[in-house]
Order: sequence, then structure tokens, then C-alpha cells
Amino acid sequence: MTQKKDDDLDYETTGHEWDGIREYNKPLPRWWLWTFYATIIWGIAYTIAYPAWPMISSATPGLLGYSTRTELSQEVAAVEDRNAAINQRLVETDLNAVADDPELQSYAVNAGDAVFMTFCAQCHGSGAAGAKGYPNLLDNDWLWGGDMEAIHTTVRHGIRNETDPDARYSQMPAFGADGILTEAQIDQVVNHVMSLSGTPRDAEAAEQGAQVFADNCAACHGEDGTGDRSQGAPNLADAIWLYGGDYETLHATVSNARFGVMPSWEGRLSDAQIRAVTAYVHQLGGGEAPVEQD
Repeated sequence: MTQKKDDDLDYETTGHEWDGIREYNKPLPRWWLWTFYATIIWGIAYTIAYPAWPMISSATPGLLGYSTRTELSQEVAAVEDRNAAINQRLVETDLNAVADDPELQSYAVNAGDAVFMTFCAQCHGSGAAGAKGYPNLLDNDWLWGGDMEAIHTTVRHGIRNETDPDARYSQMPAFGADGILTEAQIDQVVNHVMSLSGTPRDAEAAEQGAQVFADNCAACHGEDGTGDRSQGAPNLADAIWLYGGDYETLHATVSNARFGVMPSWEGRLSDAQIRAVTAYVHQLGGGEAPVEQD
């Protein structure tokens, strides 16, 4: 660095000059320097007192032993302790009697809302309206039933997963991929299925597809195509479609089948949480009364 004295001001310059403009070499203000040094000292002290430096499998714990994970666990445990009594009531109360207890129903719906937003909204949407391949939980169109017991079973055990032996299970044949039907027969049965809700693309093919449907589809979906909840076979006559009801989508469904999977929540959620989210889903708009036993 070139040291020079400015003729007018008693400051050294760095020796840099541009178009007659010289760069001063002024010292930093003392208050700024002391503040800067204080932040360095504070930063070093912080890394000693609190978790800071990353290690192979964790971070340095710090002399104070503070942990945000521990703090969160303690707060969650405190909330669970406060709700222990009402959670026990929820577990012990018959599912169909929960709505008869205003306090319990209010708690179940609010707790179930939190469970739904955390674990279910990723597939069914934050408003539970579903998406392509993910059922709408707001209407009264249920694959496996919409009363409290049916919803509870579905949530607890899931659908077609490989982790729960009690998962609901159904399998539609891949009529095209497995060579069960010809291309012409698939075209006919797709048009017939579309005709059940009044939207066939080819009326003549739809008429021919009636026999194909009776021979290959009626065993699960019923002779009139209204489905069978005991098998998880959807209603094909109500114009409500899980994957889509246009010709191309239905053709793909008949040809290759569908195999949607829902996880089992048993073991991942507590009994109270499963019951709470059951109550929440049931009251969204499509919940049904208990099934009368003969």
C-alpha cells in the first residue's frame, strides 16, 4: 500500500486514484470495531453453549444441553397429558354414539381435522375433495361404505397395501393386457359402461357390450352396474369416476386395470387419532347412518 499525505486533509490515502479522485485510508470508527469484536465473541460463546457444529451423526450438544427436539417432545407430551381423559373416552365410546355426545363429537372433529391435514390431505386434498385416483370424501359415493364402522375399518387397515393382512382388497382383471377380451370387445364394453350414465360414444357398440359386461363385469359391478361395496367394486351408473369417465380413460382402465393403494394407519396413529379422523371424515357431508344388521 502506498502511503501518501493529502495536502488538504490530514488522512493517508491507499495510493489509488481515478480521474483525480483519491481513495482515503481512514480508520474504522471505534464504536463499530468494538461492536464487530463483540459479535465475534458472542458467536463463539453461542457455539459453545448451544448445539452448533455438525458432526457425522449429530451436532455438538453445547454446554447448556438445549435441544429443540426435546422441547418439542415435552410440549407434545404435555398436550397429550391434557387430552388423555377425553382421548380415553373417545376410544371407549361406541363409534356410532360419538355424535350423541356434543363435547366428544366436537373434540373428535377438531382433532380429526388436525390428523387429516397432517396425514391425509396430501392425497385427498386439504378440502377432502380428492383428485384423479384419490376419492372425494365429500360426496356419498363410497367404494367400501360410508358409515362410521366402514370408514374406521378403511382408515385403520387401508386398501391393497402389503403391510396389513386385514387391508381391504380387491383386484380388477386387466382385460386387455391379459388377453381376456379382444380390442373390439373392450370397445363395446366401454361404450356400454358409458351408456349406464347416459354418455355412450357409440350406441351400437354399447348395445353389443351389454353381453360382454354381463359375462365379465356383472359379477363384481352388478347386473345394473351399480357396484358392490362388499368387494370395493365402484358404481358405474352414477357418472362419478375415480380415474375419469371419458372413453380413453375407461379404455385404459378396462385394458390395464387400476390398483390404488391406501396405507394402513394402525400403528402409525393412535386409536384415538384413528377414531377422530373417522369422525371428521364422516361429518364432511357424505357420512352415512349405521348399516342395519339383519
